[in-house]
Amino acid sequence: MFKSPITAAATALIVAMLPASAQQIRNDDGSVATAEPPIHIRAQPRSDTPSGVFPAQMRKAYGIDQLANQGAGQIIGIVDAFDDPNIEADLGVFTTQFGLAPCTTANGCFQKVYASGSQPATNPGWTLEMSLDVEWAHVIAPQATILLVEAASANFTDLFAAVDVAVQHGASVVSMSFGGREFSSETANDSHFSVPNVTFVASSGDSGHGVEYPAASPFVLGVGGTTLTIQPDGTYVSETAWSGSGGGVSRFEVEPAYQNTVQQTGARTVPDIAMDADPNTGVPVFDSINFQGHVNWTQVGGTSLAAPMWSALIAIANSSRAALSKAPLTAVQTPIYSTLFTDLNDIAGGSNGRCPLACKAVPGYDQITGLGSPMANALIPALVALP
Repeated sequence: MFKSPITAAATALIVAMLPASAQQIRNDDGSVATAEPPIHIRAQPRSDTPSGVFPAQMRKAYGIDQLANQGAGQIIGIVDAFDDPNIEADLGVFTTQFGLAPCTTANGCFQKVYASGSQPATNPGWTLEMSLDVEWAHVIAPQATILLVEAASANFTDLFAAVDVAVQHGASVVSMSFGGREFSSETANDSHFSVPNVTFVASSGDSGHGVEYPAASPFVLGVGGTTLTIQPDGTYVSETAWSGSGGGVSRFEVEPAYQNTVQQTGARTVPDIAMDADPNTGVPVFDSINFQGHVNWTQVGGTSLAAPMWSALIAIANSSRAALSKAPLTAVQTPIYSTLFTDLNDIAGGSNGRCPLACKAVPGYDQITGLGSPMANALIPALVALP
């Protein structure tokens, strides 16, 4: 059963609570801290035909097709910058193409909110990101409500304000397919992600070895990327670390207790987990706004793909927990590191740089794919069973 639409009065109240936009978060050199969407495009000759790993294949590869629950009753908050005026229509093309359940404002499945209360400018790079996030969150959890919260800009100040809006509008999981360089005052912003009964998920980046924020926050589930190999019907074959997957040791965040069993650097390391992100094993996305010559169907990857898919999995777990009168998950990292890592595909091959040790995927935890990718048919029931 879908949540009721967000009222204009509720939006106005939330906007009134936001901090002044003039109080910008800044990098250590004094520049305004901004983020980029970690999305990678695979060149293709045509834009009128979808290519890549299709929804049914992706669902089968990770065992999602074995789950009865589809995320009903949950709100997936998707935070992106700027505006995509065509997002709902593009989502309609996507769902029709693949025979998915319609997801519209009218049926309560899709909602769009301007975090500042005003419609932002359109940015073609971010519209492709929004299409990816919205369409593939819907693929994984087709009965969940997709709440797209559009930040006024790509400045961290505006993006984190949009994160707060998503939470205040009832999201039990917030997907953040964006990241930027770390800065010494980042820990002061971790409070945006320390909210009971809400899981925050962020892409680890697409530039190989190196750490981005907010994935570096210990209160965020940092998602790295893999190269997925499947049979034509979607049957899982193997995964290796994707060369673009971000990861490494944070310069400013202290090692969280949940990582004590896998590393002893004294600092937070990322990512925590991973999922398909290689654009060569990427997915079709429909975006009708031209971005660098790419329009309509584009095959894309990046950890921008992995983050919304993981967010949708958390929504499915929360939906089943709600049926048992259990609260939504908080800090899902802790149980994953302590006991549930056996419900993940361990990624033990591939690299994301030239550093001797940290840039290689190894058995167990590594700084490219974390603990691995989901075996949803085992992981979701385990998450539901948690207290």
